Amino acid sequence: MAALSCQFHSTNYLNSQKLKSRSKNFIISCSSQPIQSNIKVVINGAAKEIGRAAVLAVTKARGMEVAGAIDTHYVGEDIGQVCGMEEPLEIPILNDLTMVLGSISQSKATAVVVDFTDPSTVYDNVKQATAFGMKSVVYIPRIKSDTVAALSALCDKASTGVLVAPTLSIGSILLQQAAISASFHYRNVEIVESKANANDLPSADANQIASNLSNLGQIYNREDSSTDVKARGQVLGDGIRVHSLVLPGLPSSTTVHFSGLGEVRPFENQNCEHVLSSDHELNCCRFTPSSMILQMYNVSCQGCC
Repeated sequence: MAALSCQFHSTNYLNSQKLKSRSKNFIISCSSQPIQSNIKVVINGAAKEIGRAAVLAVTKARGMEVAGAIDTHYVGEDIGQVCGMEEPLEIPILNDLTMVLGSISQSKATAVVVDFTDPSTVYDNVKQATAFGMKSVVYIPRIKSDTVAALSALCDKASTGVLVAPTLSIGSILLQQAAISASFHYRNVEIVESKANANDLPSADANQIASNLSNLGQIYNREDSSTDVKARGQVLGDGIRVHSLVLPGLPSSTTVHFSGLGEVRPFENQNCEHVLSSDHELNCCRFTPSSMILQMYNVSCQGCC
């Protein structure tokens, strides 16, 4: 497919004998430019709640379109209707990833596979996508580091790429980056998280933050004299404690507390504490209690907190 663009150039010609008379001519030039087609997106695990959200997001995004929906549930039903859309997308849910990838590869279109399936099947799914020349975006809770390493080796060998996303929350990503920056200024840190259920504690976000801070080569909470007390929380990485609050109906959130010796609040005989928190339900990142945190990381949270 090509688009034609026309440009009109106005030129004036002078008559050598009659300088006062001018004739205006128009020159039309046309150029043919190819239109870049939309990126084909295949949602693997499309019937899940997060898969349906991805389908809705892709249909609203520019430059992308849903090209396939894979799941073991609602097989044969239109993915648009499953997502509650007003009009069907005319894309049935299938349980055969190979067939969908093969059909898209024949069109030679740029395609990507978004995988929301399971840790036990994600490697084979990425391997199939790689075989058809497609990149993958993987969001699999509880994915093991061995699987991530195997995916990395697979993609290196195939000279392609895969994105393994530990979280899809913008607020959580901002929190991780802010925590890394703050860790260079403090040596005492603890993570407090809240969840509605007791599955996977500490959470993936808490483990990721602790791993990021531990990779910086610092030892935290050296002055903690209650190391063996269970009520003090689980220790992750290089001395980072995690406390998990679990109550039914409680919004999911993660808070990182930093403190430093010698920093005393005005008129108070106590150490200064800074808090970085992320509310996963609202998908925002809050930096409290002082504006110094905002100035330190040059982050603006107006409108989301």
